[in-house]
Amino acid sequence: MLNELKVVITRPEKQGLELKQALDKVGIPSICQPLFTYQPNTDENNIQQQVEAFIPSIIIFISVAAVEFSHKALPLEQWINSEQQVIAVGETTQHALSKLGIQAICPTTHDSEGILALTQLKKSQLENTNILIVRGDGGREFLAEQLTSRGAKVKYLESYSRQWLPLSPEQTVLWQNKKVNTIVITSNALLKRVVNLINITDNYWQNTCLWLVASERIAQSALQLGLQNVVNTHGANNQSIITTLLNMESKND
Repeated sequence: MLNELKVVITRPEKQGLELKQALDKVGIPSICQPLFTYQPNTDENNIQQQVEAFIPSIIIFISVAAVEFSHKALPLEQWINSEQQVIAVGETTQHALSKLGIQAICPTTHDSEGILALTQLKKSQLENTNILIVRGDGGREFLAEQLTSRGAKVKYLESYSRQWLPLSPEQTVLWQNKKVNTIVITSNALLKRVVNLINITDNYWQNTCLWLVASERIAQSALQLGLQNVVNTHGANNQSIITTLLNMESKND
C-alpha cells in the first residue's frame, strides 16, 4: 500500500523539497535528506572566451543545474543563437531551457546513450563538428568519447561543482527507525556516496530497502555493489519517480 512506503530523497534541497511535495500529494511519506549542494564553477569571461574560441554548432546540456548555473554566469541568449542545435538530456532540462527562451530537443531515453541515438548526432554528420557539453565538474566521459569517435570536436563547459554534505551514522540509524524503505538515487556519483556513508552489508539496506535509480547504467552499478532490490525509473524527473512508485504499488494491490 502507498502508506507503507517511506522514501529518502537525497538530491539537493530545492529539488528534494519539490519531489517531497509531489510525493505528499499522492500520499507517499518521505524525508528530504540532501547529500550534496551546487556551487558556481564558471563566470561570464570564461563562457565568452570558450564560446568565441570554440564556436560550437551543437550545445548539449546534461542537467537542469547546468542550465541554471551557466545562465546565471552569462544569460543564455547572449551566447546561444538560433543557428546552433541545442540538446537537453531530459524533459526537465528541456523545460528549464524553454523557460529561458531556448528551444532544445531531447532523447526518448534520458541519458548519454539516448543522446547518442539522436539522428542529429549520426556519425556521418559529425565530422569536424564542434560540440560543447555543459555539465558539472567531473562526471562520465562516455558521451564525449563517443562523439569524438564519430569525428566531432568536443569541449566541456563546467558551469557548477558538487559539494558533498556530511551524513552521520546516527542519521542512517534514524532512517531505519523511521522505517525508511526506499532511497532515491539520480546519479552514479550519488549512489557511490550513499553506499560509502551507510553499511550496505547490513541485510536491511542490501536486501530489503528499495533503491530507486534514474537509469539502467545506475541500476547496473547498484547490482554490482550487491544491492538486491533495484528499480529503474527511466528518468530523474519527479514524474518518472512518482509514476514508478505508483505502478509498483498498483501491482502489489
